[in-house]
Amino acid sequence: MVMKIKQLYSDAVIPTRGSEEAAGWDLYARLPQESIEIPPRSAVMIDTGIALEIPKGNFGGIYARSGLACKRGLRPANCVGVIDSDYRGEIKVCLHNDSNDWQKIYNKERIAQLVIQPYTEVTLEEVEDLDTTDRGDGGFGSTGTK
Repeated sequence: MVMKIKQLYSDAVIPTRGSEEAAGWDLYARLPQESIEIPPRSAVMIDTGIALEIPKGNFGGIYARSGLACKRGLRPANCVGVIDSDYRGEIKVCLHNDSNDWQKIYNKERIAQLVIQPYTEVTLEEVEDLDTTDRGDGGFGSTGTK
């Protein structure tokens, strides 16, 4: 599969993969200054300077980078971002600081990862009743917690 990418600014970094079999492409911050600070328990929108043409039938999932999340408490604000295949604007990451410390992001730092994923297209059919199952409407621990 080929995916088209557009560098919106000459200093934007094209996504890279950490290894040949990495599922995610690292996204890089494109800041107008050297760095930006994210206050504790706050989120900041960070530009990447790129736009994508995600192949139809797929979407781009924006996931946390494990090192940033585990070591610094930084993750996408919505936990997993979704980029639809018909979106052509700049890819941005709303990065949330879960820690109690101010966190600094530097220009061209890796801030998240992009995974291209297929989805199943469905049509909704409104009905009066749904098929029954043994579980029924039991949720939130109804099948056990251990």
